[in-house]
Amino acid sequence: MSGYTLLMMDSASTAGVLHPYWPRELLIPSYVANDRSMSEILVFLFSVSGVFLLVTWLITGMREATGRLGAWRRLAVCWFAVCGFIHGVVEGWFSLYYDIIPGDQSLLSQLWKEYSKGDSRYIVADNFIVCMETVTAWIWGPFSFWVVFAFLTNKPYRFVLQLIMSLGQLYGAVLYFYTEHRDGYAHSELGHPVYFWFYFVFMNMLWIVIPLALIVDAWRQLSAAQTHTDATKAPKSKSN
Repeated sequence: MSGYTLLMMDSASTAGVLHPYWPRELLIPSYVANDRSMSEILVFLFSVSGVFLLVTWLITGMREATGRLGAWRRLAVCWFAVCGFIHGVVEGWFSLYYDIIPGDQSLLSQLWKEYSKGDSRYIVADNFIVCMETVTAWIWGPFSFWVVFAFLTNKPYRFVLQLIMSLGQLYGAVLYFYTEHRDGYAHSELGHPVYFWFYFVFMNMLWIVIPLALIVDAWRQLSAAQTHTDATKAPKSKSN
């Protein structure tokens, strides 16, 4: 672990554990309980995400700025805008302050302490999590906004960016789930309706299901473009 000592405490000392994380034997000396409720934290996260989604939806509806975008394409661009916020700001915070989060009471630190109830690898700064989140924050965060810009300005490489971005997200999410699977789902209360199924499973499955759909979409778009290019080259080849 980076920054924290992970100790296995005997049953006699387990009663002294003063944190909500799993496994219960975790020792987190600097932990300070949140002074904000779960509802406050979730309202903040989903409200800001909703603002990014709404603003991007309105911008993509301005035909003079983006050309003609269908509802599906506009939703895809909104997804990348929200990803920019999640990756760049929320995960960016973790990548910078993971070592002080257990005792810190700033809003984003409290958000991570709340989420850690579904995956305690965050509260103890697990090496894999720190590395993955740092890459996600500083590569996929800016990359998300680049994708948004590419679609808003109708850049010819926009679907290449979509493919790269979605592959990166999918790869990270698969590693995230697979490493926890190999640990026996020990870092959450297995089966808990909120902490396990909503925080750990649902919120992270979004980064598998949606990127998969966008990978297929980009594949089709790029294949169609290549087919068109091949078709236009064929008559010229014959005439030569």
